[in-house]
Amino acid sequence: MHMHITPKGRHDMKIGIIGAGNIGGNLTRRLTAVGHDVHVANSRGPQTLSALAQETGATAATAEDAVRGAQVVVVTVPLKAVPALPAGLLDTAADDVAVIDTGNYYPQQRDGKIAGIEDDGLTESRWTERQLGHQVVKAFNGTYAQDIIDKARPSGDPQRVALPIAGDDAAAKQAVTALLDEIGSDTVDAGGQDESWRQQPGTPVYGLAADAAAVRKALDAASPERTAEWRA
Repeated sequence: MHMHITPKGRHDMKIGIIGAGNIGGNLTRRLTAVGHDVHVANSRGPQTLSALAQETGATAATAEDAVRGAQVVVVTVPLKAVPALPAGLLDTAADDVAVIDTGNYYPQQRDGKIAGIEDDGLTESRWTERQLGHQVVKAFNGTYAQDIIDKARPSGDPQRVALPIAGDDAAAKQAVTALLDEIGSDTVDAGGQDESWRQQPGTPVYGLAADAAAVRKALDAASPERTAEWRA
């Protein structure tokens, strides 16, 4: 099969986006803009995504169809909705699929108490991995959705922002780093999944739009204690 390769990386990948909220919608916009084959799903059905599909050229799909054969899957649904995703959803994705988790635990604001996170001390993305049965790369969780559009800059631009990513799968992280580069962001490797608390809500990097040096400093300044605002 002929793959169109450019110096920017692998183009024309099938990317499945599960969740069409602010982050999912703007990732659909950016990823289609750089030439990927984006299939987007939400909990209400493809017919509710016709406007986004028309605007972007993405394909409105069921979750199952969005994931089938996808080289990248973005899971961007409320944390409390992750266990309700179809069982074995990622089994039909490409063998080397990189799964991006954008989620955050908002116990008081939205999700209610999740014992695995609050009582067992799992990082939010580690808990998500257990629900999905697949490793994830934590990314975009502390990014304002509008920044995905407004702050996109070409490589080397001094105004370019860096986003922290965390995960245990080095190849998946590499794929995510290349993808972020394509859509206009640098990346800072924040470590493995057990370190991903450094970018959870309430940490210095959460919501930060800055360069790599500032992101590293913020990650280093994080404290693992959950503050009252982020507990059920």
